[in-house]
Amino acid sequence: MTCNIKLRAWGLPVLLVVFAVLQGCDQKAIEATQEPLSLGGTQVESASYETVTVKHKLGTTVIDKLPQRVVALDMNDVDFLDQLGIPVAGMPKDFVPHFLSQYKEAPQVEDTGAIVAPNLERVHMAKPDLILITSLQAKYYKELSEIAPTIHFDVDYRNSETSHIEVIKEHLITLGQIFNKEKLAHKKAAELDARVAEAKRVTLSRPEKALIVLHNNGAFNSFGVRSRYGFVFNALGVMPASPVNEAGLHGQPVSSEFIRQANPDVIYIIDRTAVMEHRQPLNADTLSNPLLRQTTAWKNNRVIFADPEAWYITAASLNSMKLIINDVIKGYDQ
Repeated sequence: MTCNIKLRAWGLPVLLVVFAVLQGCDQKAIEATQEPLSLGGTQVESASYETVTVKHKLGTTVIDKLPQRVVALDMNDVDFLDQLGIPVAGMPKDFVPHFLSQYKEAPQVEDTGAIVAPNLERVHMAKPDLILITSLQAKYYKELSEIAPTIHFDVDYRNSETSHIEVIKEHLITLGQIFNKEKLAHKKAAELDARVAEAKRVTLSRPEKALIVLHNNGAFNSFGVRSRYGFVFNALGVMPASPVNEAGLHGQPVSSEFIRQANPDVIYIIDRTAVMEHRQPLNADTLSNPLLRQTTAWKNNRVIFADPEAWYITAASLNSMKLIINDVIKGYDQ
């Protein structure tokens, strides 16, 4: 701020007033030059920014300045940003999990359309300087990259048997580097490690075998070790009750008779219908399936109606992993 005042041969009182005005101008100029940028409720120094180069499955993305407007096209990335205190400029609002509900009606957050088919015009309207995507939006990578630097979260939704937790933590740390939030990102990663370790302590040496099934309008799909929920068996130590190992996003169709014959000690039910049709999830009273009621899991009150939004909409972020781990542990606490 610059203040110019022309002095004349005025009296002492007038000169004193002028001197005070000049002092005020100088002080405001100093404060203006010292004021740091604000991002997500924290003070971030703007004097310098160390370039971050991110290599991912779709290419290499270079971030050479601190992003101010971020569009996240997958709910997992919205959760990462929320955990790191980074404002969200745009996101799809068709399937927003309950733990991110504050963004659903937020007027300052641009609705970018559907998770699987983002509206590129709306993405552009959000004026992003960084875009975050997963495999669900991968086919739009070229167009999105023309709008702003775009980073692909390399999580495998079809087969999470190996490295699922590590991929989550790596992406978290990368975002921490981009937004100068490395310390917080490492703290959050350590918290996730602690929850995973807790789950392993619960499942360690336990003989119970579990089945993970997806409910879809009365039909069921089973998920084995090499599937979307493979990490439950591999990383969390749950023993599988089914030999079904086919990798896939939607699992292997199975009958109620198959579930009864597998006779699991624990059943985790993910109600896809509740998510897709925005209905109340199934519970023990509303699931009227006589064959499931004959299983050991049902008889011992170990049928866990999992959080469908954490398991189905996300399952690869900090909040969703904590909720999934809570559900897994419930299967052994009943």
